[in-house]
Amino acid sequence: MSEKITQTAGRDQLGDFAPLFAELNDDVLFGRVWNQPALSLKTKCVVTVVALMASGITDSSLRYHLDNAKNHGVTREEITAIITHAAMYVGWPKAWAVFNLAKDVWSSDAETADADGSAGSNPGTDALSAKERHVRECLFPIGDPNDGFAQYFIGQSYLAPVSTSQVPMYNVTFEPGCRNNWHIHHASSGGGQILICVAGRGFHQVWGQPVEEMLPGDVINVPAGTKHWHGAAPDSWFSHLAVEVPGTDTSNEWLEPVSNAEYARL
Repeated sequence: MSEKITQTAGRDQLGDFAPLFAELNDDVLFGRVWNQPALSLKTKCVVTVVALMASGITDSSLRYHLDNAKNHGVTREEITAIITHAAMYVGWPKAWAVFNLAKDVWSSDAETADADGSAGSNPGTDALSAKERHVRECLFPIGDPNDGFAQYFIGQSYLAPVSTSQVPMYNVTFEPGCRNNWHIHHASSGGGQILICVAGRGFHQVWGQPVEEMLPGDVINVPAGTKHWHGAAPDSWFSHLAVEVPGTDTSNEWLEPVSNAEYARL
């Protein structure tokens, strides 16, 4: 008889707040779909990892499903081939983020075997803080506290130069809930900004328009003269590359903060 999958996380975490969602998670998703016999558990694990990768989900849920894939027979050679193959369709930055998690999951056995000749568990990222996990997931260093621009941010941000010649480019990292003020990149010609999410989850919003979610691999083009803000989701660290588009008479105008009331409505 094949292994039966059971799950109680829905009821454990959301049973009182969202009982219907908890029931669907535990009884339908895991109770029925994960136990239907047409696909092996190993195949379901692979499909789930690729689906999360395609969606840009690189948080604890992906870590759980990577562990699950390993526990159901997916080897290190197979997972590297799977992620590489999927990268051709869903994006290179997403593959980097998944590889950083997968490397930790599959390296634990090798590390333990080197120590005592047997396979075992490694606490890995479970023992790390959210910031430390984000640093591991990010493709670029997060740099130092962004003290020079702290007056234009709510919460703590970090800044790391990626390129300071030709086209200036910086990796900007936001702690959960951190965001910059509304601001405008001015230019008489050219100019503007390009934002490329490289880790975590965040938001971007143009004045008068709906907010846009940003996940690894997402790109936002901001024309000169556009009033906008960007920052982290309330429950996630967030890093993006900020590319300064060359232009004439360029300047940056900092405006009012994004209030707690505005941010809470996202």
